[in-house]
Parts: sequence; C-alpha cells; structure tokens
Amino acid sequence: MKRLIEDVEGKGLVSLIGQRVTFFCMNYIYTGKLIGVNESDVLLTDAAIVYETGSFSDADWEDAQGLPNNLYIRTSSIETYMVLK
Repeated sequence: MKRLIEDVEGKGLVSLIGQRVTFFCMNYIYTGKLIGVNESDVLLTDAAIVYETGSFSDADWEDAQGLPNNLYIRTSSIETYMVLK
C-alpha cells in the first residue's frame, strides 16, 4: 500500500517547535530545543553534538557535548529527525 505525506500547514518541523528534537544529519547527530524553522535552516538552543548514542531506550545519551551557542542546521543536510530523548 502506498502512503503519501501530505503538505499540511503546522505539521512536520513546524509542529515540533518548542520541543527537544534530534537530527540525524550527513555526518553528525545533533539535539536541542527547536526554536526556529525556515526553508533552508532550523535553529536549536541548548544544543549538543551526540558522539555516542548508547541505547536509544536510555534516558540520556552516552556522550553528548553541549555547544556554547545556538546551532543552525541546514535542512539540506538533515536525513531524519524526531523527538527522541
């Protein structure tokens, strides 16, 4: 069965604003509170780079290094995203 994702206002990344979101990108995993979204970038505050995940069922990352400033991620580098931890 074929299932399509509809382009619905207020869904996708926009619906996750204010939540802690994890982004799996081309080279790294980033996590943080999503505070902004536009056509080319997403903006995270309280951001970290995840170097070791550990078990995805654990409450915390094995090794996540906090970043000193807000983080912009180019949407073209995002492979997948979700509210995970």
